[in-house]
Amino acid sequence: MKYVFFDIECACVFKNVAKMCAFGYVVTDADFAVLEKEDILMNPRGKFRLTDRKGKEGLVLPYEYEDFKKYPTFPAAYRKIKRLLEDKDAIVLGHATLNDVNYLNLETKRYKLPSFRFDWQDTQFFWMNTENSYERQVGLGVMAEALGVEFTPHRAVDDAFATMKVCEALCKREGVSVGGLVQKYRIRAGKIANYVIKTPDSEGLRRHISEKETLREEHAKAHEAFYRVVNKHMNRRKKGGSLEGKIFCFSKEVEDEVEISTKLVRAIFDAGGRYTSHPGECNVYIARDRGGVRYQSAVDVGAAFIPLDQIAAAMSEE
Repeated sequence: MKYVFFDIECACVFKNVAKMCAFGYVVTDADFAVLEKEDILMNPRGKFRLTDRKGKEGLVLPYEYEDFKKYPTFPAAYRKIKRLLEDKDAIVLGHATLNDVNYLNLETKRYKLPSFRFDWQDTQFFWMNTENSYERQVGLGVMAEALGVEFTPHRAVDDAFATMKVCEALCKREGVSVGGLVQKYRIRAGKIANYVIKTPDSEGLRRHISEKETLREEHAKAHEAFYRVVNKHMNRRKKGGSLEGKIFCFSKEVEDEVEISTKLVRAIFDAGGRYTSHPGECNVYIARDRGGVRYQSAVDVGAAFIPLDQIAAAMSEE
């Protein structure tokens, strides 16, 4: 069994265009001993317009851009790349591999070449599973630093080598091989065939998605219950009460604590106060802690902040 780690750099990337200029790869044996390592450079046949993940320009590749004109275009490297990635005796891996697989897909379409057909794993997805954290896509640099791996970013072959070292360190930390890591976290490889790409999956990711859906449903039910009380009582508020002229807004977290939020909002209406779901319209904001978009919107219009615990304590004394 061999491992093929790869990384791709592009002169520019748009929605349906990815003009590749470098394909870096490292082939190792099952013990991560390097068997082959190369940076395949190619003429992207287009200008360099480099952006980071947020779409901001300024990213610089550690190459001389004019040199790329000396190399052949993607079709000249296609057969070698295809042979590497479709090797039946190899496991193909990358970091944020979906991006690179998509670049390959776009280039084969651009030059009217047959689709790639191979399975692939992703060290970024490995990390998400080992950390049980699926919300944030961790960059290669962050993982490398956490695992004690040094590398030069954005040179394709160096990124491929760093991906290999990160994978090796991760397997060592987990006490398993790549296959063992896949089995331990029940990871399903990504796939590409006939220009169709399927993303990696895992038991942990499916559980995470299910938990998020459950929380979303619980939030929706709490939201409905809270505003049912608001809509029922807001037109029955006491005129001229002690809270006349006060407009309250709660953080979403407080709104979702239906048992206390409904009791609190009824007390506000009974004292002549009003409630709004828009923090920019309130003059009293209630939350467990300072911070967040709602809090900042309320503070920006001069609203007073009152911690929920303070209100809850006062209510319990009544």
